[in-house]
Amino acid sequence: MRKWIALGLLSFVVLGGLLVLVFQRSIGQRLFESVAAQRIVQNDLAFGEGLHLLLCGTGSPLPNPDRAGPCNLVVAGDQAFVVDIGEGGARNLNLMGFSIPSVDALLLTHYHSDHVDGIGPLALLYWTQGTKTAPLPVVGPQGLETLVEGFNQAYALDHDYRVAHHGANIVPETGGGLIARPFEIGEEPVVVLERDGLAITAFRVDHDPVRPAVGYRFDYRGRSLVISGDAARSPKLENVARGADLLVHDALQPKLVDTLTTALEQAGNDNVATITRDILDYHASPEEAAASAQIAGVKTLVLSHLVPPIPSAFFYPAFLGDAEERFDGEIVVGEDGMVFSFPPDSEAIETKTEL
Repeated sequence: MRKWIALGLLSFVVLGGLLVLVFQRSIGQRLFESVAAQRIVQNDLAFGEGLHLLLCGTGSPLPNPDRAGPCNLVVAGDQAFVVDIGEGGARNLNLMGFSIPSVDALLLTHYHSDHVDGIGPLALLYWTQGTKTAPLPVVGPQGLETLVEGFNQAYALDHDYRVAHHGANIVPETGGGLIARPFEIGEEPVVVLERDGLAITAFRVDHDPVRPAVGYRFDYRGRSLVISGDAARSPKLENVARGADLLVHDALQPKLVDTLTTALEQAGNDNVATITRDILDYHASPEEAAASAQIAGVKTLVLSHLVPPIPSAFFYPAFLGDAEERFDGEIVVGEDGMVFSFPPDSEAIETKTEL
């Protein structure tokens, strides 16, 4: 009896497999219709009142399939700002369900390639998903005009092709590309935007020989967060970040980078080995970022722009080193898709993941 039952089950499985193969095309079509409808409906990431931070990229120029290049999204009420846009950042924003045409501006901390090489997809989606009649505003320190002019020249042909193909009613000719909104910064912080209860303050950081390089502080309805950009340990950052709810700081673990450098040398890749040695002096270590967070009195430290690439969470303790001994608050190793929400006039920090 058991033999016949087993044969019957086996026959059922085989028959089911054959039916799937025969009807794979139509089954795939039906399943894709369901997936497509679900994704379109989900392309509307909702936020409550208050301040919000989305990590749309926590990686670095070193390849990591799980992390896009540096990218942050800050939402304050009905205002939204992307801070840096590394490769893959716009893709993650889409996957997280954020409506890119609702961005008010792109803020750049500096003009290293890994912080701007995602501009193309961001600008394209801003234009085409929202039928925008004006270019994407870009805010940054002196030197911004050169970047924006070069980008617009590089994408001029693409702009014309899309208008010719889709029509100006879908992709308006006056839209597409970027428009520069530069600010001058010296040694003192500068308020670059103040509107509807939101204040954005830019401040210089040490990322020599990159000059200027800045970070940004966001204050909104009694809550605040700070994004360092790329920076070695910086007293200016520690001053501006005082009392903030959260600090996003770039982090490079020298011990792990030294291991990577040794492996590169042993493989005969002296050129990249030289680069990995050079980068040690202009990024903070996790321990230095923790010390800065302690001095500033922030509540939560989020490490991003992680160097070297971290294969999995198993390696987080090795990456953190002694950081947790230097900061009394919570330390989070940032991951793409993390969301931090700060309800107004509160001390709570709510977290979730959207990827």
